[in-house]
Amino acid sequence: MGRQATLGLCTLALSMAVQGLRAPAARGRSRARATPRMAIEESIQSNAPPRMNPPSATPETFGGVNFYELGDASLLKPADQWRQDSTIALAYKECERITESFAKTFYLGTKLMTPEKAKATWAVYTWCRRTDDLVDSPRATMCKETMLNDIADWQSRLEGIFAGRPKDSLDAALVDTIKRFPSVDIGPFDDMVKGMLMDIPGTPLAQMRYETWDELKLYCYRVAGTVGLMTLPIMGTAEGYTEKDATEAALSLGIALQITNILRDVGEDTVRGRIYLPMEDLRRFGVSEEQIMEGVVDDNYKALIRFEIERANSYYEAAEAGIAMLHPDARMPVRASLNIYRDILRQLAENDYDNFRKRAYVSKFRKLLMLPEAWLQVQSVPKGKSG
Repeated sequence: MGRQATLGLCTLALSMAVQGLRAPAARGRSRARATPRMAIEESIQSNAPPRMNPPSATPETFGGVNFYELGDASLLKPADQWRQDSTIALAYKECERITESFAKTFYLGTKLMTPEKAKATWAVYTWCRRTDDLVDSPRATMCKETMLNDIADWQSRLEGIFAGRPKDSLDAALVDTIKRFPSVDIGPFDDMVKGMLMDIPGTPLAQMRYETWDELKLYCYRVAGTVGLMTLPIMGTAEGYTEKDATEAALSLGIALQITNILRDVGEDTVRGRIYLPMEDLRRFGVSEEQIMEGVVDDNYKALIRFEIERANSYYEAAEAGIAMLHPDARMPVRASLNIYRDILRQLAENDYDNFRKRAYVSKFRKLLMLPEAWLQVQSVPKGKSG
């Protein structure tokens, strides 16, 4: 991709990021003048489907009818095609806003992608975010039966998306993404829903403790490794490589990111009565559950966290090996995101492994300083297998 081809364009990405995150769109406008985007934004605030009329009453638009069943967009009337395209464009913009608001590091990486790949990645992230919100909403926490019914409806809705039948504009953005990147598969999306259910007490898949690393690894795959599989068809592969070749590295990156999240958030998770660190590891290093719940950082606990950091780094290394398999225009955002997220582990070590009273994070300024290094790293990667 040309935007990754020169340091000058990497500097452009830096200058864009320096401007900071854009504030969400203004609220409180008159409902009589509501626009499609305002309706979508209202839905995100309330965790409800957007209250938005289809842009056209014809069968080619949403409302449970196959969005792309005609196959040839030229068969649409010009006015309907314009409305459909405009609504999808607005939906992608809203997906961008959601990604920017809730996943700052991830969003920074997408700004280094081609516009088409960035939009598709925002659509995937938005679906993931809405899934997470569905599980964590007040409605879900008040009534497990209601939540399980909502999840079943969401899974049915997912099947509709992959059949080209969106129920709202944000669904339509994902339908459009699947049309543009047809090897995007429903499997990882369905597995992510299962991962969300693992965090909900009282559900068949729920786990409040993980006895072994293999158990935790399954959780890490479902809630994070799946994202690598969702986005790999969007990233694309280098000449001489297939998506199958790059799958293991994509999974490794997702697992590394989730281990990092777990290590960063040990203290926060204890508030919810959760311990994600494998029980077998606690016993190995002489750390008790009570010690973690009380936030005691001693030599045993530090040794435990060092061990888990080493595990995370082994997955980061496996992910690094896969960067060469990615299409050249996808390498910079993946490398930058990997470097930035991995730096959280460095900060955790600098905090003397105290993840109860100190939060390990990478400042925006440091993130920006790391981008040129990431650019230099990808320049040494051959453009293809034969390169």
